[in-house]
Amino acid sequence: MYIDKFKNKEEFKEEFKRRIIEKYGRSIEQAHVTEKYMVLGTMVRDYASVNWKASKEEIARVEGKQMYYFSMEFLIGRLLTSNLMNLGIYDIVKEGLADLGLDINKLEDMESDAGLGNGGLGRLAACFLDSLASLNYAGHGNCIRYEYGLFKQKIIDGKQVEVPDQWLRLGNVWEVRKPKHSVDVKFWGHIEMSMDEHGKARINHADAHIIRAVPYDMEVIGYDTKLTNTLRLWSAEPAEDASNSQGFSEYIREVNEINQNVYPDDSTEAGRYLRLKQQYFFVSAGLTAMIKAHLRVYPTLDNLADKNCVQLNDTHPVLAIPEMMRLLMDDYLYEWDDAWRITTETMAYTNHTVLAEALEKWPIQFIQTMLPRIYMIIEEINKRYIYALNHVYYRPDLINDTAIIKDGQVHMANLAIIGSHSINGVAKLHTQILVKDVFKNYYAIMPEKFNNKTNGITHRRWLVYSNPQLTELLKDTIGDSFIKHPQDLVKLMDHIDDAKLQQRFLDVKMERKQILADYIKKNVGIEVDVNSIFDVQAKRLHAYKRQLLNVMHIIYLYQRMKADSSFRIYPRTFIFAAKAAPAYHFAKKVIELINSIAAVVNNDPEINRYMKVVFIPNYSVSIAEILMNAADVSEQISTAGKEASGTGNMKFMMNGAITLGTLDGANVEIVERVGYENAEIFGLRAEEVEEIKRANSYHVWDYYNTHETLKRIVDSFIDGTWSQNKDEFKLIYDELMFKNDEYLLLADFDEYEKAQANIRKRYEDRSGWARMCLLNIAQSGYFSSDRTIEEYVRDIWHIEKINVK
Repeated sequence: MYIDKFKNKEEFKEEFKRRIIEKYGRSIEQAHVTEKYMVLGTMVRDYASVNWKASKEEIARVEGKQMYYFSMEFLIGRLLTSNLMNLGIYDIVKEGLADLGLDINKLEDMESDAGLGNGGLGRLAACFLDSLASLNYAGHGNCIRYEYGLFKQKIIDGKQVEVPDQWLRLGNVWEVRKPKHSVDVKFWGHIEMSMDEHGKARINHADAHIIRAVPYDMEVIGYDTKLTNTLRLWSAEPAEDASNSQGFSEYIREVNEINQNVYPDDSTEAGRYLRLKQQYFFVSAGLTAMIKAHLRVYPTLDNLADKNCVQLNDTHPVLAIPEMMRLLMDDYLYEWDDAWRITTETMAYTNHTVLAEALEKWPIQFIQTMLPRIYMIIEEINKRYIYALNHVYYRPDLINDTAIIKDGQVHMANLAIIGSHSINGVAKLHTQILVKDVFKNYYAIMPEKFNNKTNGITHRRWLVYSNPQLTELLKDTIGDSFIKHPQDLVKLMDHIDDAKLQQRFLDVKMERKQILADYIKKNVGIEVDVNSIFDVQAKRLHAYKRQLLNVMHIIYLYQRMKADSSFRIYPRTFIFAAKAAPAYHFAKKVIELINSIAAVVNNDPEINRYMKVVFIPNYSVSIAEILMNAADVSEQISTAGKEASGTGNMKFMMNGAITLGTLDGANVEIVERVGYENAEIFGLRAEEVEEIKRANSYHVWDYYNTHETLKRIVDSFIDGTWSQNKDEFKLIYDELMFKNDEYLLLADFDEYEKAQANIRKRYEDRSGWARMCLLNIAQSGYFSSDRTIEEYVRDIWHIEKINVK
């Protein structure tokens, strides 16, 4: 019989001591801190396993519909704290450990951030899993068990250096290996077709390289609920009966590289093949497992779409569409039309980008040679779609723009739209751009498929757990109902003019700024003034996100203060955190520039009391949890129309930072809720950017030649100001000046500088600033992923709540 070892701290202590001895043959005093962490994690996992079992049984009993979220990334961060909090046993564990002379914070620090992603896409997926479980919906994740994360970023001589992110060095205490649910995935080879005695076509995938996919399951524990979902991570292993023509060592290498790391370098052909292989590997394994699980409960696949839905997170998992067709037709002998109905009713696609280069396209030859049967099916889908354009929609004029196969490539976004019953953008502006521009031709013939689902974040991790000081303040002021019902944060609106509350908020913010300042001193070696404005830009380094515009403004302030001793600013600390893709040379050069400017500014005694520049290396979920609640200013300055949504903007807002941004992505909806007077908005609007591009009316040299301030800033990239080698930052200069400033930094600079000056003025009114921050917090409940999930459930998934007793 299962005995609850977390009922009180005495029982917890006895169980913890017993497990240390049984596992490691040591007393608590002798055990290493890593061993204590592993035992604690295992105890928590085992405790939740009772709910995990009950959840699976209840879903089967009520024949509940389940959602599977297919994503190349799940940036889940550390789990010990959130799992303890969600289970309601944090205090028992903390007090029990303290009695044993152990600090729970030291054990929490032993955990690595899971290396299962890169940025916003993966963090969104993680937030969704948290909200699904917390809201009692059966919704599971499907991904690859990467052995290494994207990379660990070090800054050496100011430059980004990538070293392996060995997140599994202690193992993964939360996972359970499930070899009995392994499935085989086939690559390469060729297809042989024959006719059986019933005149039915039979498919044989001959000479295939077979790779075994072994699942590692992780519990997804919701807040104050017994429903426990699953994040399934697939690991590639040699198949038991694999006989492959390429030879043993080559086969082992092919197996091992599949789950080596997320997003292998795609600047080489081998790297691109590997990316495609990863994508097929996890969708094939995930769908095969989903179908087998369905057949354990139901006698037929006819109702597969009634009981399961698959959400495709961007284009990476879109091979799920032809793979589902393959499984239904080849393995379960469905006719095309029935298989197509089941597939399209099951699949839904989330688009995350309007950037053409991010809408994946694969050379025909890649898919044809590595996935021969899949290519045959894609070809047939394309053929039937073109037939429908001619004979159902009567729009043959759209063939060239909307076909799946064209120009020697397979267009994955086109396949996603044609093979799904729902296509959603992730912010109102983004969805408008999709239906009016990027996918307008599809919208013209199938408008019923398109909808918007503005992104959200799990407020439990990003406010309640990561910012206990602010959480206590909120509980004292409006009660704790917002933990389960984030929309209740709006109750704070009744208190934002309370002078005492404003001062308490400023005190909380100062406490969080001190925590960040201590982290910066310890890890970066820079001492920052906690009384200065903390101005933060933390996100992936990309030209369209315009970290360079932020940099240009810093240069402007530095140059002006050096030239004019009467011009001084309210003290400001500019903080950056970002990783650049290893092959993205421009982005890496911007990181180098930031660090070079920091070296000059921070060591200039005339200026450094007014301004510091900090680059925090190896940006991660754990660093974000310290960074975002300490920020005063949230930099969200992408070129309007380029950022699909953003979720960092929501995390900053929820912790009481002011949005300094363009009207892009979810910034638009943030401003709708808080009002322009409670944010700082600047720059060209999306429609203005589009008009400039259409009319080809932008000429960067006109700005450069007529704007002395801008000329000085841009010239500093190549005149030796930031490096003794004048050519060190020529790449940045060339990108701006010889590619006609693609992201319109010079066009937006003046307004950005004015917005920054406004921020400085507003910050000095401490009461007004606190009121503005509190209003942002009060209006942030809408941006909880709980709301987003409820919208997906209502409009796309149609799943019911599961009540686990």
